[in-house]
Amino acid sequence: MSPEAAAAVFPSRSLAALGDVCDLASPPVFDDLTSVRAKDVLGDVEVLVTGWGCPSLDADVLAAAPRLACVVHAAGSVRGHITDACWERGIEVSSAAAANALPVAEYTLAMILLHGKHVLERAREFRRTRERADWLSTPHEVGNYRRTVGILSASLIGRRVIELLRPFDHEVLLHDPYVTGAEAAELGVRWVALPELFAHSDLLSVHTPLLSATRGLVSRELLEAMRPGAVLINTSRGAVVDQDALTDVVRAGRVRAVLDVTDPEVLPADHPLWDCPNALITPHLAGSQGNEWERLADTAVAEVARWAAGAGLAHPVRRERLAFLA
Repeated sequence: MSPEAAAAVFPSRSLAALGDVCDLASPPVFDDLTSVRAKDVLGDVEVLVTGWGCPSLDADVLAAAPRLACVVHAAGSVRGHITDACWERGIEVSSAAAANALPVAEYTLAMILLHGKHVLERAREFRRTRERADWLSTPHEVGNYRRTVGILSASLIGRRVIELLRPFDHEVLLHDPYVTGAEAAELGVRWVALPELFAHSDLLSVHTPLLSATRGLVSRELLEAMRPGAVLINTSRGAVVDQDALTDVVRAGRVRAVLDVTDPEVLPADHPLWDCPNALITPHLAGSQGNEWERLADTAVAEVARWAAGAGLAHPVRRERLAFLA
């Protein structure tokens, strides 16, 4: 991983914990696996702990690591560094994607509850008037009782959001083409077709990985079918949503938006969404940050310990599932 990622995710406490379950190579951190020193270290490596900034583990790298049998990724997606050569060699792969899913799900829950209560708009009006409005005149579309929440995709994060919503008085709808109605019922939600999800949700949260089949999935037609005042929350990838169409419905005041991701990742400084009072744009902060990185490190340490003990990986990544993963 990059030195910056290593310093963030594996500070001294976490690095010491990793050293308790395995013999750490010296130096322990590389972001270039082609140097003479790296190849010398790789010759003895059985487990590689990877993170953000890890270079591709291609055939040349693997040739220098004849004993490598397991890659433990202390982050989410493994698409950036796990290659066909890894699978063909039979290397086991683990990811901390489940650990990284929790803070995204927590962010999503917070935004659902805040926007159900119209907190941002009402706080802005309170700041402007410095007067409390007649609370008995609050519109009935404000509040978190019997709201309909839509979840687009039962991904790791989507499922965590569903779990976190269980204590609340919401009806939860789900659309995922790979989940049956019976499986949705086991999750405690109701499966609906994609158009129905958008037409009937008061708040809709996007958790679809960006794949060739999902680029632009949230189309103009779907956005224009949303209920007036409905909220679209996107913590997935900006390109899953038709950005121009979203901009139009938000600027028209029909839909509110919470965007932790956009397309492009940082909108141009003059993009109209920046100035829309019904759009909240955050800088891709929903995933693990700050002390939440410790959860990624703890997950990686636990995986190395399980693998070394022959107990198997708790969070394996399967080659056949890559087509459905971010």
